[in-house]
Amino acid sequence: MKKSTGLADVETTSNTLFDGALRCLQHRIGYRFSIDPVLLAHFVRLTRDEAVLDLGAGCGVIGLILLYRARERIRMLTALELQTGLTRLIEENISINHFEKVMQVVEGDLRNIQQYFVPESFSTVVCNPPFYPAGSGRVSSCKESEIARHQVACSLPEVIAAAAVAVKNRGRVYLVYPAEGLGDLLHLLASQQLIVKRMQLVYSYPDKSMAARLLLLEAVKNGGEGVDVRPPLYIYDRKNGDYSEAMQQFYKPN
Repeated sequence: MKKSTGLADVETTSNTLFDGALRCLQHRIGYRFSIDPVLLAHFVRLTRDEAVLDLGAGCGVIGLILLYRARERIRMLTALELQTGLTRLIEENISINHFEKVMQVVEGDLRNIQQYFVPESFSTVVCNPPFYPAGSGRVSSCKESEIARHQVACSLPEVIAAAAVAVKNRGRVYLVYPAEGLGDLLHLLASQQLIVKRMQLVYSYPDKSMAARLLLLEAVKNGGEGVDVRPPLYIYDRKNGDYSEAMQQFYKPN
């Protein structure tokens, strides 16, 4: 179907999660979410009356999942997104899922986060940052995809700095990132007084010779010592197999 972005007619697809309970519009050509935000959303722990910020929200899928799973614990979820086409897509996703009272979108650059929010305004910050350094790997011909996947509009240090500004003291920051970047990520988080308190490595399937694919992290601003290292999470039950039991649970409706 065609949806107007106000700039040009952009073709979108309507995708569903949780047996159709949640809808998410995406651009047919451009940024499209993968499994990563699904993993991150289910790693997040919320308490009550949470003010949540999704940094670099894309189409808003992390926020949509969090609200579907734990709407009663969220006072307001704010999606910050740089790209105009994606911010308008988030607005549509908020509307079609009837989240207008609990989710809002702000168009802006996370490098200038203090222009949009009072520091330490959020109890929880979530982010699925661009994984790849600018100029590395396959460069997309689509600007929207390139900005979402490569660090061309912001670097990883800038993402971590923005999260540190936004989150309150003792608030939590959640990230998904390639496992090979663990060392750099730990250093950057510590430099901003974001102390890792919980971590889980994600593997494609059980195989002792296989390296981890992704990592999920929870960091607490000015947190204390001690890290809860969770058991490995497997996406598939075996090579060329089905989703693991854990993954199947992630896609089940409430």
